[in-house]
Order: sequence, then structure tokens, then C-alpha cells
Amino acid sequence: MKKIMAILSAVLIIAMLLSSCGGTDAPPSPDAPSAPEQANSPEAPTSSLPEPPGPSEPEAPPEPVETPAAEYRGELFMGTTTSTDNTGLLDYLAPVFLHDTGWELVWTSVGTGAAIQLGMDGEVDVILVHSKAREETFVADGYGVERFQVMYNDYVIVGPPGGAIAYTSDIDAVFSQILDESLIFVSRGDDSGTHTTETGIWKALSLDYESNPNYVSAGAGMGATIIMADEMEGYTLSDRGTWLSTKQNASISISLEIICEGDARLLNQYGVIAVNPEMYPHTNIEGANAFIEWLCSPEIQTLIGQFGVAEYGEPLFTPNAG
Repeated sequence: MKKIMAILSAVLIIAMLLSSCGGTDAPPSPDAPSAPEQANSPEAPTSSLPEPPGPSEPEAPPEPVETPAAEYRGELFMGTTTSTDNTGLLDYLAPVFLHDTGWELVWTSVGTGAAIQLGMDGEVDVILVHSKAREETFVADGYGVERFQVMYNDYVIVGPPGGAIAYTSDIDAVFSQILDESLIFVSRGDDSGTHTTETGIWKALSLDYESNPNYVSAGAGMGATIIMADEMEGYTLSDRGTWLSTKQNASISISLEIICEGDARLLNQYGVIAVNPEMYPHTNIEGANAFIEWLCSPEIQTLIGQFGVAEYGEPLFTPNAG
């Protein structure tokens, strides 16, 4: 009996031990909270939404495209009137001509008569002047190939402010008063286009300007003639371009003012002509033709029309090629 009781006690103890070890397999209590998922856990799924775009970088402006300079071709010699030089027009255009064509423009600035004579003597390749009748004769006599008009401005009469002549557009009245009252008139007197225009007006009015004791022949360029007229408190005829550039020259004090402008006879047309290579085979007809084509092109005509606007408030020349 004692032996049976001992066996039962052992069985009971084993059962109790087994019951205490099996608690690890029990399902969790329904009320027990589950552990929160870690946001930064490497196992956490990443978002499938795209990242919002950041601010776009401003586009850089395109780099200016510079036309490469043409290969240097040599020198082109030109005879021209003083107004294209005194106004600064040739200094403005020559570097562009060299860049575009490779020809280096070298000019002699004299009165139109002297410039035409340079062409007649074969001393230049091309002329740029302003005396249409003489230019046409130059071509007709075989010295020039063909005349092309390029640009124009106009002539003005300038005189002392508050002087004897009041502002007007009547050139007849101005020239008649100068002669009638023996007023000081300073002429270029150099056979230039300006001088030719001036003497032509006197003759058209049948006025003997040489009978005026105060008629002065300067024998000088336009800028120097304006300065002389200012010093003498007299009157003179000037192309508008040279007048503006001289009047606004900071190193020169000019008191004269425009007293006559706007008459149709004061139009000042410029023409360009290549010297005839049949008469002078040594001339640079290739460069002369390149210059004429370039000068009359729309791009350079635009440049001519812009010249002087920034500095003087108006163009010094009006392009009209063709």
C-alpha cells in the first residue's frame, strides 16, 4: 500500500511540473496591446509617392554669337569729302568694314572737288563725295564705273544769335539780305561740294556775291570755316552733320545758331563710285566693289541711320541707297 502511494505522489509531482513549463505556448490574451511598429525600422515599407519637385534653376542667357572676322585682304584707298571724316562717320564704319570683309579702309579727306580729282588721277580706288552733277560727269568721262547714292543730310545757314537775319526757311531771303546789307559771309572757297552748292545758290538768284566787301573765302574745311564764321560773327553754309559735331564739340565754344533750314535746295546727297580699272588697271576694283556692296547693304544702311542719334539726338545722315 505504501508503495502504491509513493508511485501516485511521483506521478502527481511530474504532472505539476509539466503544467508549469507549458505556459510559453499559450495564445496571448485578446486584451493585451500589440507592440507599436517602429517608424524608422529598416523593415518598414518606404513611401511610393514621388518627391515634390524643387525650385528650378533659372536658365542662363545664351552666349552672344560673334561672327568671326574675315581674313585680312589688304588696303582700300578712298578719296572723300571732309564731312564724312569730321563727323566721325568713317571712324564709326571702318572697323566694321574691316571685320566684315577683310579690307582696311584708308581715306584722304578733302573737298569734293579734290576728292574727285584724286579719282581722276588714279590715286584712289573709290570716292565717296557729295556733288551729284560732278559725280555724273566723273562717270560719263570714263573715270568712274557707276554712281550709287548712299545717304543724305541737308545744308543749313548758321549765323550769330540775335543778328540781322531772323530764323527762316527762305534761302532766297537770307542770301539777298546778306548781299544787300553787306553782312559777313564766310565761304569754304575750296571747290568742295558745300562750296559748289553755295555758289550755285548765289548764281541761281542772280546775286553777285563777290561784290560784297564782307564776303570771305576761307579756303578751308567745314569745321574750320564754322569756327572762322563764329569768330567773325558772320554767316556760313554748312552741312548739318559737320555743324552738329562742331557745335557740340566740348573743346570748341561756338555761339552761332541755325538761322535757315528746310529749303529743298539745301538737300545734300552723297554718292559712291569705284574708279574705272580700264583707265587705271592698278586700282583695287575688287575692294572697291566690296565696299560699295557693303555700304549699300541693309545692315550698314541701318548703322548709318543710327549714327549720331545717341550723341546728338538725331542722325547725322539719312541712308537712301537704291
